[in-house]
Amino acid sequence: MLIAGFLVAGLLGAGAYFLPVFQVAANSAIGVGSIPDQLPAPAQPFTVLLLGSDDDAKFPADRYNTQSMILLRVEPNARHATMLSIPRDLWVPIPGHGTGRISTAFQLGGSGLAIKTVETSFRVHVDDYVWIGLEGLVNLIDRIGGVDIVVTNPVLDDFYPTDIRTSDPYAYQRVAILPGAVHLDGAHALQYVRSRHGDLRGDFGRSERQQQVLLAIKGAHLNAADLPFLASAFNGEIKTSIGLDRMRQLLVVAGQLAGPGIDRVVLVPPYTSESVVANQDVVIPNWGSILPLVHKAFP
Repeated sequence: MLIAGFLVAGLLGAGAYFLPVFQVAANSAIGVGSIPDQLPAPAQPFTVLLLGSDDDAKFPADRYNTQSMILLRVEPNARHATMLSIPRDLWVPIPGHGTGRISTAFQLGGSGLAIKTVETSFRVHVDDYVWIGLEGLVNLIDRIGGVDIVVTNPVLDDFYPTDIRTSDPYAYQRVAILPGAVHLDGAHALQYVRSRHGDLRGDFGRSERQQQVLLAIKGAHLNAADLPFLASAFNGEIKTSIGLDRMRQLLVVAGQLAGPGIDRVVLVPPYTSESVVANQDVVIPNWGSILPLVHKAFP
């Protein structure tokens, strides 16, 4: 559910931000209680691609677009991390498939092609990926008791898709999340990060909302003792390439990261511009500006 609008897509959380995802994945490979309380943090920085998809009944299994894409760089020794939100409509070369929206790479070739597309376009190296579906994020946030955020980017959407837990995946509803301090359950958090209509900044505004909710999830201070209920909450709504050793290390690393040590990057103009290509609304990258910015944090 990430990301319902990455996240979900991508609410659809990884690394210091999607720590719950790593914990659940770790639970599938090792028994609860087998993770030591203290482990040395990994010395080498690493990069994870976070993917969130609408995986409702409108789509064939494993043929989803990624509504959310976030590139996460964790530098354990420096206790620093960077989140870069990639616009879902970014117009890029997709290896072996011509040019298209970056969101279609996962549909065309799964996580492998999504990673290759990001690496080729942004000229970075991706170590691992995490993918999460719509209901996974809803269940996770409900299981941790909701999230507290301060809404500065309100949502007023007359055409929000009512496509999960319903017999009609093509239905719509009206949703509103007004400015101020709010406590959101899973369903309303999904609305907050997934909505695309009524925001004058479009996907750029949604990217900021997604990062905000990811940080709120991180603030829940989940640990190894929470693995059983997290595994139940995700219920198969997650896929990852994270190895067991790195999962263990991340349990320590995530707890060391605080707000000042987290940089958040959204590719607003002048890094990008909106256009129409082949009758599609797309986001055109200004690589001359994007690459120097990205390479400050991502090798």
